[in-house]
Amino acid sequence: MICFVIAMDKEAAPVISAMEHVKERKISGKRVVLGTLFKKKIAIVMCGVGKVNAGCGTQIAIDKLKAEKIVNIGVAGGLNKDVAVGEVYQISHAVQYDFDLSQINGTAIGTLDECTENYVALNIYGKYPAKRLATGDRFNDSKDDYKLLTKVLEADIRDMEGGAIVQACMNAGVKCYAYKIISDLAGSGSTTEQYLNNLTLCFETLKSELKNITDEIYYG
Repeated sequence: MICFVIAMDKEAAPVISAMEHVKERKISGKRVVLGTLFKKKIAIVMCGVGKVNAGCGTQIAIDKLKAEKIVNIGVAGGLNKDVAVGEVYQISHAVQYDFDLSQINGTAIGTLDECTENYVALNIYGKYPAKRLATGDRFNDSKDDYKLLTKVLEADIRDMEGGAIVQACMNAGVKCYAYKIISDLAGSGSTTEQYLNNLTLCFETLKSELKNITDEIYYG
């Protein structure tokens, strides 16, 4: 089964609205929706915001729903001019920018203890431009974070869940895919205001691209 792990109900709503034969249940406190999407059997775990929630939701999908592939879809912030508001990008690599064992291990910021490099690779196809994702438990306009994300890590997109989902999939040996729709751009004013103003556009994009994304995951 393919399982979508999505942070917020409002991000999952465009997917659920396209589903048929919908059933809902709760697993370990998480809302889970099962049904078919374009005639394919899927499940959605609404994990909640942040890395711990994302890791828990992914493990539920793997252990309880026997997910063979995990798909993370959601809105995210753009970090450079190579991404545009309202556009979809697939994630080729993800890093957790608030994870730092450099003093102990001498490794680059974001390098997990079980890894030798900070970016972890995802499964990708070719229909959407591939970008690098940085994940952290922060939503802010911090200049220090921006410098770390762009100058040190050279990330294109930031979010609060993707890197943790990738880590859980890596450890479980489950294929992981991620697609992000840009809701705000760093350096273009308040990210909060941009995020709120652009959500409708992002969800319309998700609705229009959902079949293409689903077909890509199933057929390559």
